[in-house]
Amino acid sequence: MRTINIGLVGLGTVGGGVARLIMNHHDDYVKNYGIDLHLKKCCSLYQSDADRLGLSADQFTTDWHDVVSDPDIDIVIELIGGTHPAMDIFEESFKSGKHVVSANKALLGRNTEHLARLAAENGVSFRCEAAAAGGIPVVHALEHELNGNEILTIAGIMNGTTNYILSRMKHEGSDFAEVLADAQALGYAEADPSADVDGFDAASKIAILGSMGFRTRITTDDVYMQGIRDISAADIEVAEELGCTIKLLAIARKTDTGVDVRVHPTMIPNGHPLASVDGAMNAVYVVGDAVGETMFYGAGAGSFPTASAVVGDVFALAEPISQGQKPLPEAEPFSVNRPIRTIDNLHTRYYIRLTVEDQLGTLAASTRILTDNNISISNIRQLEGTGDGTCTLVFVTHSALEADLKKAVEALAADDSIREVASVIRVEDIDKWTEGVFAN
Repeated sequence: MRTINIGLVGLGTVGGGVARLIMNHHDDYVKNYGIDLHLKKCCSLYQSDADRLGLSADQFTTDWHDVVSDPDIDIVIELIGGTHPAMDIFEESFKSGKHVVSANKALLGRNTEHLARLAAENGVSFRCEAAAAGGIPVVHALEHELNGNEILTIAGIMNGTTNYILSRMKHEGSDFAEVLADAQALGYAEADPSADVDGFDAASKIAILGSMGFRTRITTDDVYMQGIRDISAADIEVAEELGCTIKLLAIARKTDTGVDVRVHPTMIPNGHPLASVDGAMNAVYVVGDAVGETMFYGAGAGSFPTASAVVGDVFALAEPISQGQKPLPEAEPFSVNRPIRTIDNLHTRYYIRLTVEDQLGTLAASTRILTDNNISISNIRQLEGTGDGTCTLVFVTHSALEADLKKAVEALAADDSIREVASVIRVEDIDKWTEGVFAN
């Protein structure tokens, strides 16, 4: 049995979980799988991390160069996040002939193609199961189990913080700001929640999953992003009346004219499996032409769920090494690059909530503006006034072009009888997600 030497850079929440998992289950890994994982060198800026984990002086360093330059280390685990020095750690590890495992969605969301090419040139591999959905094993499924399919759609709840906030708002009738403050106090949301609530975190994940599922280059910068800051308790209440739930969804769909990839608040029917994903849990829904609809559910963050995915990647690399073989080097990325469709080309239904003057003719004016911009209306509701001379109008449209919807919203905002375009939410056409599935 050959010992597999591991270099671990980053001993924070996830890194600490990885170290504990490897040390606590070492004997089980040897007994059950015949794989001897050894934490040879661990890096952190803080000695207290080493003390907390019980690492020896020989195992600990504050300089990541000590990890990637160690000739005995087979696999480097990068868990510091961000771009610098994470990019340097990847590049130097590859050049030293070391495989890399990472959970760094921010780096991989923009640099997967560069890193895959560099790994291929150096005959090594990198794995990133934990970067896309925490402990949910969807990356491996896209790369292996679903290889026999043409992947048609990948959609999901990929940020636990926003799902926790929206779930609380739905169950308690509270507004966004109130629930966010409580989530921050409880540790579910960061002091600066922008990456979560504005959609960047989910955008990085859908870029990674879309790239793998569609075998084409998608970066975080290609993803249309809209967060949940403008979602109100009123929107959630009306959605419920319409038989829908509001979720922050990350969606990637293959079309005849390119890849549709976006993150935004979305109304979906209560009967869809994603609508019932509650609290801080994540779920990724994947449609293949042969397998049809599948859904992967679990914890998208946290110390041990994410560590579980990291160690799974380590095992995938360690198994051939322990048998004296080299893991297959990274394949050359993306032989075909599909165009990315802009959000203006999206066809879907829309929910529009207006605060208007409570007077005769306002409804007619709003309706005329929508119809003048090619927006057909399927449902109109007028909510009770608040006593300040205004009332609320809610429109649900038939399927319309996003570019036309934008023009209509601009015209509504400019009309004197309309105080505010309070909310615009896309109502997802989930039937499109399964277009192209083979009939059984």
